[in-house]
Amino acid sequence: MAGVGEGPLGTKLHSSATKVSYPRPTRVKNKAPAPTQITAEQIVREAKERQEETFRAPKQKITDAEELAEYRLKKRKEFEDLIRRVYWNESVWVKYAKWEETQKDFARARSVWERALDYNYRSQSLWLKYAEMEMSHKFVNHARNVWDRAVNLLPRVDQFWYKYIHMEEMMGQVANTRAIFERWMQWEPDHNGWNAYVKMETRYKEWARVRHVYERYVQCHPSVKAWVRWAKFEMSLGDVARCRAVYEDAVETMEREVDVDQLYVKFAQFEERVKEPERARAIYKYALDNLPKEKAREAYKAFTAFEKQYGDRGAIEDVIVGKQRVKYEEEVRANPTSYDSWFDYTRMEEQHGDVEKAREVYERAIANVPPQNEKRYWKRYIFLWINYALFEEMDAQDPERTREVYRECLKLIPHKSFSFSKVWIMASQFEIRQKRLDAARKILGMAIGMHPKEKIFKTYIDMEMQLGNIDRCRTLYEKALELNPFNCSSWVKFAELEKSLAETERARAIFEIAVGMDQLDQPEILWKAFIDFETEEGERGRCRALYERLLERTQHVKVWISFAQFELRAMALNNDDDDDDETQEPEAAAARRAAAEEAAAAADPEEAEPRRVESARGVYERALRSLKENQPDAKEERVMLLEAWRAFEEGVGGGDDRVAEVEKKMPRRVKRKRPIYTEDGTPAGQEEYYDYIFPEEQGAAPNLKILEAAYKWKRQKTGDE
Repeated sequence: MAGVGEGPLGTKLHSSATKVSYPRPTRVKNKAPAPTQITAEQIVREAKERQEETFRAPKQKITDAEELAEYRLKKRKEFEDLIRRVYWNESVWVKYAKWEETQKDFARARSVWERALDYNYRSQSLWLKYAEMEMSHKFVNHARNVWDRAVNLLPRVDQFWYKYIHMEEMMGQVANTRAIFERWMQWEPDHNGWNAYVKMETRYKEWARVRHVYERYVQCHPSVKAWVRWAKFEMSLGDVARCRAVYEDAVETMEREVDVDQLYVKFAQFEERVKEPERARAIYKYALDNLPKEKAREAYKAFTAFEKQYGDRGAIEDVIVGKQRVKYEEEVRANPTSYDSWFDYTRMEEQHGDVEKAREVYERAIANVPPQNEKRYWKRYIFLWINYALFEEMDAQDPERTREVYRECLKLIPHKSFSFSKVWIMASQFEIRQKRLDAARKILGMAIGMHPKEKIFKTYIDMEMQLGNIDRCRTLYEKALELNPFNCSSWVKFAELEKSLAETERARAIFEIAVGMDQLDQPEILWKAFIDFETEEGERGRCRALYERLLERTQHVKVWISFAQFELRAMALNNDDDDDDETQEPEAAAARRAAAEEAAAAADPEEAEPRRVESARGVYERALRSLKENQPDAKEERVMLLEAWRAFEEGVGGGDDRVAEVEKKMPRRVKRKRPIYTEDGTPAGQEEYYDYIFPEEQGAAPNLKILEAAYKWKRQKTGDE
C-alpha cells in the first residue's frame, strides 16, 4: 500500500505534482466606462428570449378500438391509483368523473360521483357538479334524483333549492316548482327564499297565493323588511286600502321591536305618496311620542324633511327642537351627572315654552344627586335647583311650587358637611317678593342656626336696615361676632353702623374691643378703619396714640410711612365743607381749603404746617433708627423708607440740605453671588442677587474699595476697546 505522498510503486512524488495552481487574476487597466452600456432590463429581456421552451408531451392518436381500450384502461388505472393515495382530494374525483363524462361512459361517471359522495357527502361542489352533468346531458330524472337527495341531506344550502327550482320551472313544471318551494319553506329559510317564492307566484299572477305566502312570510320573519315588501306588493297592484291595512297590522305586530322606527317612516312615506299629508304627520307624531329618544333619530330626520315640504314655520321649529331633544337625551343617558348637558336641555325646554316638559326635565335632572358629599361635586348640581326655582317663579308663575322647590333643595343639602348661602338668600328674597317678611326672617334664622356664614348675616342685616330695624341689626352683628369673633370685616361694619347713626362712642368702643382681640384674620383692615374713623372725627391725639399702639405690635415699614404721612396731613374738614368743595371750581375749593386750614392752625397750634412737617420728619427718623436696631437684615425695607423720606423732603420744600442729608443715608446697590442647594442639601450652583451697602457698613467691608477699583478698571478697559 502506497503511503501518503508516494506513487503506486512506492516512489516519492514531487511536491510540485500535488500543488494546485490557480490562474493569475487579470488586472483591469482601463477602468473607463464602455461606450455601450448594458442595463439590467436588457439582461433580463435577453435571458427571457434565450430561455428554452418547456417540454410538452407528444399528442397521441388512437386509430382503432384496441388502442382506445388500452388507453382507457391505462387512464382508469392512473386515476384509481391516485384516488387510493389521495382519496380526500375532491379535485381528483372531479377530474376522474369528468374524464369518464368525456368518454361518454355516463354509468361509470355516475359511479365515480357516487363513490366521491360516499367519502364526503357534505361537499356542495360535488353535488352541484354531479347535477350539472346530468342536466347538461338532459338526464332529467337522474338530475331530479340528485337534487332531491341533495336537499334532503343538506336542506340549509339554499343554492341546491334555487338550482332545483330553476330546473323544474325551466321545464314548465309549475306544480313541481310550487311543491319544492313548499318543502323549502318548511325549513324557514331567510328573506331571499321567501322573496323567491313570492316572485315565482307573481310571475304566474297568482295574487291570492302571493298574499298567502306573505302571511306566512311575516309570521316566519316578523321584521320591517317583510312587512314593507308586502305593502309594496299591494301598492304595486294599486290597492291603497289593502296597503294601509298591511301597514296598520305591521305597527300592531312590530310595536315593541327594535327597528320599528323604520316601519313608522315607511308608513308615513306611503301616506305622503298617496297625498295624505295629515295622516303622515299624525304617524310621525305618534312615532316620536312613543319611540325611545335614542331610536327616533331617523324618524326626526324624515319628519324634518316632511315639515319643510308641507309644514309651516311653527311645525319646523317643533321638529328642530325634537332633534335637539334626542341629542340631549343621548348625552344625559350616557352620563347622568353631566350637569352641563342638563343645563342645556332645561334651557331648550324653557325657550320652547312647554311648561310641563320643562318641569319634567328639571325633575329628572335634580334626581341625579352627586355621589359624594363634597362641595366641589355639588357646586354645579345646586344651580339646577336654583334654575328650577327661578323657572317656577318667573316663567310658570307658580309661587307654591317655587316655595316647594326651595324647601326640598334645603332639605337635600347636607348642612352638617357644607351649605350654600346662595340658596338660603334666594329663598328669603323670594319670600320678600311674595310680601312674606316673617317667612324670610325664618329662613335666614334657620340658615344662621344650621350653617352661619358671613353672606347670610350681611343679607339679613341689609334687609333689616332697609326696614329701619336698628336693634335687630345690632343683635345680628352681636350674633355674628359671637360665632366668629376673629372676623375683622364684621367688627368694621358694626362700627360703621354705629358711626352712621352718630353713635361715636359706641363705634369707638367697638373698635377698642376689636383691636384688643389676641387673634384676628385681617388686623390691618381693622386698624386702618379705626385710624380712618379717628381721622374723620378730627382726633389727632387719638390717631397718634393708635399708631403708637400699632407700632408696639408691629414694626412694619408701611406702618411707619403711614404714620409719617398722617403727621404731615391736616385733619379732615367738616363733611359739609367737603361736599361744598366737590361742587365748586378747583381754584375756589383750594382757596376755601387753605382758609380752613389757617383757621384750624389758629385754633390748634399742632395743625400748623411747620409743626406737622417736623412731626413727620421725626417719625421718619424714629423709623430709620428702629429698623437699624430691631431689623438690621431688612435692608429693602430701609431703602423703601429712605425713598419715602426723600420724596417727603422734596415735596415739603425742606431745602437741598435736607434732601442731601437723606441722600447720604441711601445705600449703594451691588451685585453678589451666593450658593444654592437642592432639597437634600446638594450644591446646585450659584445665583446672583443685589445687596445694599449702607454708609455705616463701609468700615465693615475693607475689601469693598478693592472690588470697586476692579470694577472701575474693567469698565475703563471695555470703553477703550
